[in-house]
Amino acid sequence: MKRLSLFTLLLFLCIATLEAAPRQITVWHSYRGAEETAINGLAEEFNALHRDDIRVTLLAVPYDAFANKITSAVPRGNGPDAFIYAHERIGDWAASGIIEPLGPYYTEHIGTRMLPVTIEAMRSGDKLWGIPLAFKSLVLFYRTDLMDAPPGTTDELLAVAERFTDRAANRYGIAFEAASAYFAAPFLTGFGGGFCLDEAASDTPCLDTPENAAALSFIADIVRERKVAPDEATGALVTHLFAEGRVPMVISGPWLMGELPADLPYAVATLPVVSATGLPMRPLLTVEAYIIAKHRRTDIAAARAFGEFLSSEASARQRALAGRQSVATLFAYDSPAVRNDATLMLFKRQAEQALPMSNRPAMRMVWEPLATALRKVLRGADTPQHALAEAGRHYALFTRPPAKAQSPAIFLATLLALAVVGFGYLWWRFRRERVIATMRREPTPYLYLLPAALSMFILVFIPFTVGTAVSFFAHRAGEWRFVGLANFVSILSSQDFPVTDPLNFYFTLAVTVGWTAVNVALHVGIGLALAMLLRDQWLKLRGVYRILLIVPWAVPNYITALIWKGMFNRQFGAVNGLLDLFGVEPVSWFSSFWTAFAANVATNTWLGFPFMMVTALGALQAVPRELEDAAAVDGAGAWDRFRHVILPLLRPALLPAVILGSVWTFNMFNIIFLVSGGDPDGATDILISEAYKWAFQRQEQYGYAAAYATLIFIVLLLYSKFTERRAGGTA
Repeated sequence: MKRLSLFTLLLFLCIATLEAAPRQITVWHSYRGAEETAINGLAEEFNALHRDDIRVTLLAVPYDAFANKITSAVPRGNGPDAFIYAHERIGDWAASGIIEPLGPYYTEHIGTRMLPVTIEAMRSGDKLWGIPLAFKSLVLFYRTDLMDAPPGTTDELLAVAERFTDRAANRYGIAFEAASAYFAAPFLTGFGGGFCLDEAASDTPCLDTPENAAALSFIADIVRERKVAPDEATGALVTHLFAEGRVPMVISGPWLMGELPADLPYAVATLPVVSATGLPMRPLLTVEAYIIAKHRRTDIAAARAFGEFLSSEASARQRALAGRQSVATLFAYDSPAVRNDATLMLFKRQAEQALPMSNRPAMRMVWEPLATALRKVLRGADTPQHALAEAGRHYALFTRPPAKAQSPAIFLATLLALAVVGFGYLWWRFRRERVIATMRREPTPYLYLLPAALSMFILVFIPFTVGTAVSFFAHRAGEWRFVGLANFVSILSSQDFPVTDPLNFYFTLAVTVGWTAVNVALHVGIGLALAMLLRDQWLKLRGVYRILLIVPWAVPNYITALIWKGMFNRQFGAVNGLLDLFGVEPVSWFSSFWTAFAANVATNTWLGFPFMMVTALGALQAVPRELEDAAAVDGAGAWDRFRHVILPLLRPALLPAVILGSVWTFNMFNIIFLVSGGDPDGATDILISEAYKWAFQRQEQYGYAAAYATLIFIVLLLYSKFTERRAGGTA
């Protein structure tokens, strides 16, 4: 009886402890710096207020990977209970059923406390899907030591810009990322154009309009004709020019403030009115929202409580003053400290004139076609009207309905038959070569191999099998359908794209093969030449040279790619600086195929030759000097000795290195993505970068991208088998 009473008491205590444990809420965000410090402080304050019932844990997630992590984790019951992210993906997530609507009470309660424009951004269908916390939009930054007042119209802006511009001194009148579709948006709205996706039930953008064409012409006039703004401008370049006083005005967002020196004399102003139309330039408004994930385990009430706390007047005031956020809570602007902050009030005023970015899935399909059209116009390769018409055609192709669903029965039967045949063949081979008998007689070596075999099975075979299986499906808005070989047929037939179109599979394949051949030839040639130089005993400081020449391979390739990208900048790049010393005109490296291709090749050659050099150096150590001396005595020159003595002995070591280097180069995504970005117009994209775009920039067509990846594997498999056979034939 005593034991039973003790057990009952312990059980009661355990239940009481579990009931008393606070409810756990995990919240993801991507804040850094002052914003992260502010939200961490608010989480600590919330936990102190709800010590007994709710516990919030914050987790910082990199912004670039944030959306994909939410899309993949939440439907599988993983990921956060709530998260803070830009509102632009709300339409996707609401349609996929992975986020929770606010509900009638919260909709009415929160709607009265927020800026109306931020509430509209939260709406998808007839529901609100998030609590707006902060907003971001483009504004005009100007140096108060270089100009007295901001321009009110575009005519005034051009007058100031032309007065300040001095191209010989690398001074410009205005700077912004002219080739970015996001930065083009306020010009589109100022000329009376736009996207039409903010209208009810509209999923087709109106890109090809006279108003949008006029806007693109105006941007091209600023950059190409008047040359008062730098072309190929990046965010880093805009910041650098503004901080150094080499440009008096820039168009940027609140993120610029964190990159400027604290003592820099500047102010912010709303974007000017377009003189030709009398309409204000309305930038796109991005709203950062607190969104609740739809989990079975999520405590909705607890998650909403933290969201209400973050959006309260006191919390919003703290985020505004300490985190330097443009907050969505109206009452925060009643605080004297916030009201007297000219920058925060200016961003609020600009937000009231801004256009909330559409959260429809179709909006994400607009960026790539519009950016391509914009870059064509900026380099003078096309007229605005024709470029926008092409953009509309590409948009239609990117958003076409997926292939019809098919029954998987015949494919499963075929797969099962192939599996039976494959296992039967393996069993026959094992029996013929007496593998089973050997394993029974001497199992120890195979036990040592077992961990490596399991690792290969888990890390290579299973992902490869899953990736190949995905290529037989179509994915759209979180839904999968089996389509059989439709993705492969679409890619290989390339019916929608002519052969000269960079989106054509065979065009991209030809570019990829040419890219690989040129790079591997340069890697082997330069690497072998340097290895021959470094093998000679008479060369002083050989060790130092070897270390220096291997540095390009040791540095992470994405860092090298970004450095070379800056070196190829038209106005400020080191490459054009060297050309200028010889009286050569600056080259716009990414405006034509061959120059962009050359820039990519130069970067990848710098990265790749050290590997071949080290491989050749190691193989040269095994080449007997006596053979070379004997050939020299017989009258063979240096070239003949290299060709007939050294090279045949190096071939067994170089061949695997060439195959491995070819595979690396064939799939060298980082260089293409970071240096040329596929410019011009995707012409320098290779197969792997094209697969990336289909997966992450074109409505998440994972099946189509997986089919690309499967075709890449087949091409590389055929190449390696062909190379091995040729090598075996010559041996």
